[in-house]
Amino acid sequence: MAQQSYVGIDQDENGGMTHLGRIVRDAWVFGILPESEKCAGWEASQMQNLYEKVYEAWEPYAHLPSRLPDELRQRHTEIYAQAIMIAKSKGWDAELEDDE
Repeated sequence: MAQQSYVGIDQDENGGMTHLGRIVRDAWVFGILPESEKCAGWEASQMQNLYEKVYEAWEPYAHLPSRLPDELRQRHTEIYAQAIMIAKSKGWDAELEDDE
């Protein structure tokens, strides 16, 4: 059975507004990854390791952007505002569907 790899945040569905896309963006927020790293071709184990690092980085802030220190909160706001703008330009709708 062939392993599936992540397509990368730039090629991810919904303009990257997916669970994996959020992990990558949060890694950028916390400086775990440079913003130039899109994670294209990453295997599931690599994404799992990234998830664990991001989860650990969020823990002191109860996983809430409002609890981030000013610098990180500003970085989060900028990264996500740009992501939402790009996703909407590609047809993403923030409204949840019945199955979500």
